[in-house]
Amino acid sequence: MKLKQRVVLLAILLVIFIFTKVFLIDNLDTSAANREDQRAFHRMMAGLRVELEPKLDHTLQSPWEIAAQWVVPREVYPEETPELGAIMHAMATKKIIKADVGYKGTQLKALLILEGGQKVVFKPKRYSRDYVVEGEPYAGYDRHNAEVAAFHLDRILGFRRAPLVVGRFVNLRTEIKPVATEQLLSTFLTVGNNTCFYGKCYYCRETEPACADGDTMEGSVTLWLPDVWPLQKHRHPWGRTYREGKLARWEYDESYCDAVKKTSPYDSGPRLLDIIDTAVFDYLIGNADRHHYESFQDDEGASMLILLDNAKSFGNPSLDERSILAPLYQCCIIRVSTWNRLNYLKNGVLKSALKSAMGHDPIAPVLYDSHLDAVDQRLVSVLATVKQCTDQFGADAVLVEDRMPLSHL
Repeated sequence: MKLKQRVVLLAILLVIFIFTKVFLIDNLDTSAANREDQRAFHRMMAGLRVELEPKLDHTLQSPWEIAAQWVVPREVYPEETPELGAIMHAMATKKIIKADVGYKGTQLKALLILEGGQKVVFKPKRYSRDYVVEGEPYAGYDRHNAEVAAFHLDRILGFRRAPLVVGRFVNLRTEIKPVATEQLLSTFLTVGNNTCFYGKCYYCRETEPACADGDTMEGSVTLWLPDVWPLQKHRHPWGRTYREGKLARWEYDESYCDAVKKTSPYDSGPRLLDIIDTAVFDYLIGNADRHHYESFQDDEGASMLILLDNAKSFGNPSLDERSILAPLYQCCIIRVSTWNRLNYLKNGVLKSALKSAMGHDPIAPVLYDSHLDAVDQRLVSVLATVKQCTDQFGADAVLVEDRMPLSHL
């Protein structure tokens, strides 16, 4: 064989070797990542049911100190949380030492300080479990039980970006009024035999108070994030105008995602993929009201999108507001880890997991089956949307590998 032919042959063999090696390594990496996703899913399912118990046997730290140490730039709580039951028990039972009007916003809430100095946000019950909120997908009062359910869905999806939430019964006469500030106390009134309050907020009205059953009020408490992690508010790029007849750009411009990708912090880092994850999360719970979102301050786009204020959810199990998924179907990208988790949860697994996760909450049943069925059905729509994207653009373009190492040191 001539020297020239040998060189050409060696070059061809070298190219084949390189491509084969790259292909095998890529497949091995992908296979290893998928196996880790599956192991993570099984770990989540094994620890799904959280029994509220007061014991913290292996530490002298308070529940509040443990929860504060959990928070890092990409997680509110870690994957392994043996202390979660004790922290949630403390949230549901610790003595209330101060009660004040809620932080500024549009919906009724109260800011409570529990024994040990921990702040929590209390959202009162406004609807019975079977009440269906009609009208726009963002209509109605906040739903306290939606906050509880959303937190557990965050656990199930493996995002770990929602603050801890648990249901709680409070006695307004004996637990709240004696420690209430004058500003909160001035909003209390009696309707029939029921103690009520209307608080201070944009939509708070004396004519629309939240009322207890006698003196006992059901609600949710959300753990306040540590003050060492100040929040930064952002306008959601897929936010609504909330004006009749006026559409946001994303509602008529199918190429809108291309423009978003050119603006900070969506032009690099994890933020755009967080937006996609959040769209999936919000679609599953029926939340069409995420007009803003929070991250940690001075994060340069590296912080997670924190899943705060999820109470405009689970209002109408018959309504599937597809526009919530606009970031997904306009950008046509999603994390591989999210895609894998969603597939593990199909065929009724999600409904069963969510029902099990909420089973020990003090206000259980948190959701009626109609809402659990709706979540399962919405998952089918999410999977179909991703399938449409992969059919159009190919799996390599749609499924994005984005596994960031997380430190809990």
